[in-house]
This record gives sequence, structure tokens and C-alpha cells, in this order.
Amino acid sequence: MVRGTGDKAVIGGANIKELAKLNPETAVAFITRLHDLCEAVRDFPVPTIARLSGWCMGGGMEFAAACDIRIADDQANFAMPEVRIGIPSVIHANILPRLIGEGNTRWLLLTGASVDAVRAQTWGFLHQVVPNSALDDAVAHTVAEILECGPAAVRAQKALLRAWEDPAIERGLKHSIEVFGECYAGPEPDAYMTRFFERKRQR
Repeated sequence: MVRGTGDKAVIGGANIKELAKLNPETAVAFITRLHDLCEAVRDFPVPTIARLSGWCMGGGMEFAAACDIRIADDQANFAMPEVRIGIPSVIHANILPRLIGEGNTRWLLLTGASVDAVRAQTWGFLHQVVPNSALDDAVAHTVAEILECGPAAVRAQKALLRAWEDPAIERGLKHSIEVFGECYAGPEPDAYMTRFFERKRQR
């Protein structure tokens, strides 16, 4: 089970101050590390459960998508806001279409807007939504269900689920890293992240 340290955010996404300092070369290194983290979750030999409370944004939502099961409280919110700071959503945004559908993925990635837990469940991103007070019990119940199964069979099933994935996902992940680096050769990341910081200072 993967969880945040509190209920304000599971993973609030990448540090924009760090993103603002990247260039094409360091951008590739940065996004490769995030890719490797998400791939480690996808390749982990036993089921992974994301316990989601509060905000789950950008790389955080991609990390949650890489988990096998996602359970959230009813106050959770989800977004892929990268386009709002001048960069595209890449790597594991690539697996969102098979989770929430092509149309919903386009809306999420092209607007950068957020959705609440109810909408995320309706789209198919979340398996269960419960009040915050019931979140740990919901996760524990799912763990108990898994523990009723044969451990070797569960490991074999997870390996098969990975094997059944569309090969285009792997090609898309590799291409995404290249595109992310190329974006830093243009002016938009600097311009839009500067605008983000200026708006934040004015609040």
C-alpha cells in the first residue's frame, strides 16, 4: 500500500522550482527518474494499492495510475496540470486512456483542470471512494481480499496483466521522454513557470 504522509496531498506533483531550472538535457534525466519510479511500481511482483487523500497531481496522478488498485476518500482531487506551466504531460499519462478512456484523457491533459473523486471514479480511475474516516478500513478490506488468494497465483496474475498490455504503451513511454526534453528547447516552460510564480507571489 502506498500513501501520503497526511491528507492534504498524496503527491502534489513535481517541484515547479526544480522544473523551472531544467534544460533539454537535465529535463530528460529528470523525467527518466520519474519514469523509472512508476515502472518500479508497475513491475513490483505483488499488487500495489494507492491510498489517495487530498490532491494527487501531475506525476502524482501518474504514480497512482501505475498502481494496481486506487482507493480514495471523497475529498480527493486529481489533475494533470502540466500544460498550465508550459510543458506536456508525458510518460505514464500514456496509460490513462486505458483507465479512463480516450475522451476523458484528452479533456484532462488538454485543459489541465482538476476532477473530484466522484468524477474520477465515474471515469474509471478510482476503484472505490469512501469518507476519509473509512479510508483505512477500505484499504484494509482490499488487502484482506488479496490475502485470501494464493500468493503464487496472485504474482502470476500480476505478471500476466503486465504481459497483456498493449505494446504501444511501452513505445509511448520511451517517446514521451524525448518530447519532454525537446520542450525545454523552446520558450514556454520558462515563460509559463515564471507566470505561475508571479501569480503565487501576488496572492
